[in-house]
Amino acid sequence: MDMQKETIFSEVETANSKQIAFLKANFPQCFDKNGAFIQEKLLEIIKSSDVELSKESYSLNWLGKSYARLLANLPPKTLLSEDKDHNQREDNKNSQNLLIKGDNLEVLKHMVNAYSEKVKMIYIDPPYNTGSDGFVYNDDRKFTPEQLSELAGIDLDEATRILDFTVKGSSSHSAWLTFMYPRLYVARELLKDDGIICISIDENEHSNLKILCDEVFGEFNFAGEIVWKNSSKNDQAYISIQHEYLLFYVKSKEHNSGQWSEKKEGLDEIYKAFDGFRKKHGDNWAAIHKDALEWFNQFPASNPITNSKHYNWMDERGIYFPDNISKPANGYYYEIEHPITKKPCKKPAGGWRFIEETMKHKISENRIHFGKDHTVVPNNKTYLKDTEYQSLTSIKFKDGRVASNMLKNLFGQKDIFTNPKDVGLLSEIFKALNIEHRDIVLDFFAGSASTAHAIYNMNCNEEKELKFICIQLPEETKEKSEAYKAGYKNIFEITKARLLKSSEKIKNENPDYRGDLGFKIFETVNDFRAKNESELTLSNLTFFDDVVLTPEQYDTLLTTWCVYDGSLLTTPIEDVDLNGYKAHLCDGRLYLIAPNFTSEALKALLQKLDSDKDFAPNKVVFYGSNFESAKQMELNEALKSYANKKSIDLDLVVRN
Repeated sequence: MDMQKETIFSEVETANSKQIAFLKANFPQCFDKNGAFIQEKLLEIIKSSDVELSKESYSLNWLGKSYARLLANLPPKTLLSEDKDHNQREDNKNSQNLLIKGDNLEVLKHMVNAYSEKVKMIYIDPPYNTGSDGFVYNDDRKFTPEQLSELAGIDLDEATRILDFTVKGSSSHSAWLTFMYPRLYVARELLKDDGIICISIDENEHSNLKILCDEVFGEFNFAGEIVWKNSSKNDQAYISIQHEYLLFYVKSKEHNSGQWSEKKEGLDEIYKAFDGFRKKHGDNWAAIHKDALEWFNQFPASNPITNSKHYNWMDERGIYFPDNISKPANGYYYEIEHPITKKPCKKPAGGWRFIEETMKHKISENRIHFGKDHTVVPNNKTYLKDTEYQSLTSIKFKDGRVASNMLKNLFGQKDIFTNPKDVGLLSEIFKALNIEHRDIVLDFFAGSASTAHAIYNMNCNEEKELKFICIQLPEETKEKSEAYKAGYKNIFEITKARLLKSSEKIKNENPDYRGDLGFKIFETVNDFRAKNESELTLSNLTFFDDVVLTPEQYDTLLTTWCVYDGSLLTTPIEDVDLNGYKAHLCDGRLYLIAPNFTSEALKALLQKLDSDKDFAPNKVVFYGSNFESAKQMELNEALKSYANKKSIDLDLVVRN
């Protein structure tokens, strides 16, 4: 065992550096002795594997694409800090839900190591780039044109034009795509192999988003889209836009077969109506049928209830429709006696679907619907209760005012947040996509927290234990807005408030519910090593100066390291006492951050390793700036000797 020196996050990245690193790790034969990539070698491997190479040359290109790819590869320039006061409250201390304040690209990059392939569902409602939705491009890493030209592999003129829209704050299509690409690219890494992403969008960027997602997730993994009719406005010059889109992609169709189904809409109303008919007419099935036909006819074709209007008969078992009982061809031919006329019923041209024995059994159980006489071909009774679910459909009717009214009722005032998403619709979608018991749902444009609210409701109503991660930028609200007047100075405050209000509402309405209605809060903070933004360049980006850490900085460093090393933000961190020196244990890693690590503390560490069978870290990480060189050598030699003696693997890492 030898001590390893480490700086977390890569210091040198280009637009293709991570991709090249992947190729080097998996196809080393495709690089020459100088590390240059040999394209022909990779093509040989692919051809020898009988992989068909497409000659398709179509792709989406825009000003800033190289910069977007660079942004996807660059390390975060922030740290992660915990809101201890909030997280230690009784409702939150054991919660598995997360609310993270900060730029979502920064947060996603922090999450990559810990949450890679752990998220089942991503739902986002990004800025639509309407020109009036407040979208302003803000991913400015303060490069010079020369630096960007070199790192992104573009000419100086293009680099200058890209930096121009990052500085000015642009809402162009190019700026929007440059904004979205790195976020989607990094987010894909978080999805499980059977994971799904759903993105809300309108017509302003719908076409661009579709092609962008084809590139990020693969055109093959496009799962379809839902058109959500959410308004009936009639206020536009050409065509009144009354809908939005929901685009769906899976991480891999090889791992997600897409067996998505949903409960038919309007069933509660149908069951209620037939209950009334039954009370009115008793077992007079013909009278019930007549009332049912009249009832269904009152609804316009756009009402989802009409999709089930063929279920207009009823018997003692329930609501049904007379389904086709014939086979297209080569069916079974035999006589069936009509129960009233006692004459053989008309046979279907292709023959009966069932063998005679099965048909007799169905007749004895009253599962065959006979016509008025023997001249009508009988039908099979298909019951509504047995067919309540259907394939997920591409059109949804949800009045957008429902979501706004829900938010209004929750906050006690209107217009706190513009165009919140419908909690009921999200719940229906999550359920249809088979989001199961303890799956993680991520929303990195959290807004009014509709996603989290939907998760709370699903967990309570369906006895699930779904977990959410919500990320929201503390974007300032406008001074004249209702939100600002109500005391919410930024959108993050609205997000947090809704989580608190919705969880309290569920508690009040379900006093016996004991599920997780809390959430932990973390946020991104500036790298406290940097004196100013201009110092954060790729050439000098190391983590910390040799300074004494404040308690807040200490905790921030510990949190950031634990997540970087692969621990979830909800993973407990255990304090370990080493003869008065406080260390920290998380997922088998022991962290030594505090100064004044004495020989007595080292002795206590070795004793604990030797005597405490439950204390078995596989890695010791210490903060080099708080350990003088002599103490580093002493720690290295002691742990090396102990590991050799015990024949165990124990890594020692120094970070600065």
